[in-house]
Amino acid sequence: MDVLRLTLRQLQIFVAVARSGSTTAASAEVALSQSATSSALNELERLLSLRLFDRSGKRLLLNDNGRALLPRALALLDGAAGIEQMSRDGIAQTQSLRIGASTTIGNYVLPKLLSRFLGDLHHDGTTAWRSKVTIGNTEAICDAVAAFELDIGLIEGPCHQAALTVTPWLKDELWVVCPPESTLAGPTRASSAAERRSERVSVKTLRNAVWLLREPGSGTREATDQLLLPHLRSYRRSIELGSSEAIKHAAAEGLGMACLSQWVVSDLIDTKRLRQIATTLPKMTRQCYFVVHHDKQSTPALLRFIAQASSFCPTPAGGLVAQKGIGFGAAFVAGAGLGK
Repeated sequence: MDVLRLTLRQLQIFVAVARSGSTTAASAEVALSQSATSSALNELERLLSLRLFDRSGKRLLLNDNGRALLPRALALLDGAAGIEQMSRDGIAQTQSLRIGASTTIGNYVLPKLLSRFLGDLHHDGTTAWRSKVTIGNTEAICDAVAAFELDIGLIEGPCHQAALTVTPWLKDELWVVCPPESTLAGPTRASSAAERRSERVSVKTLRNAVWLLREPGSGTREATDQLLLPHLRSYRRSIELGSSEAIKHAAAEGLGMACLSQWVVSDLIDTKRLRQIATTLPKMTRQCYFVVHHDKQSTPALLRFIAQASSFCPTPAGGLVAQKGIGFGAAFVAGAGLGK
């Protein structure tokens, strides 16, 4: 067996410098002096016979070598952290999971999934469970999974991180909504199919409306851009808000039109504070996904969570129905390289 020359501590220092851009900032994270941090980094480059950073004044910028090393270093450190955790608590690694979810899934789907998942654990006699849930926009969740800060991400928009395995999960329908009293809402009921077709809001009317939008980086914003802009060309008048909750309540107050997940707006539609608008646009759906890092080591908790999700499907009203015939659990495990 070859004698290893590298240490996890050196890789930890390398990651800290890569994230902060300087040995001074990294030294606080790794609890070393600036000079010791700099020496450890220089020793790592010497052992590898590679320069990992380009020096620009006091800034250290990852070069091609450093960018190639970073994901491997993160994977090794993540695995080492799991070993240490297992040594401290025999069941911690088995019953611990860090879950990330984009905002719509995190607020409207994940609570139901976790309730079912933890209920099954309790039924099986599991007495200990530790979980961390992080909710953010799709881009932030993908970044955290890529950095091994999360074990798995549930997202409602496309993933642009090459380091992640992306597997389709649920499908969500997007509805255009406005207050019932809006002139765009139309009559409550049409007596015939022809009348219903004639009452659909035209693209021309939609182009002149005020649109309530999520921020760039949100899965909802990316989906609405992809589905609406080919028809609207642009949002001539818009208001940007940081959450779907804020958007739906702003729409209920008559500030503009919104295009949101059925899971988000179904409650206000049920209480008649919002109404779904019939438009001439095609039916709008988006794909939701699970993401894990290519190099993520499997854990019993992660595999069990994935298997549980394979039979889970939320209804617009927040209930549960079985997902049939998609074979999601096995397909995701195989696609992600987990369980090896």
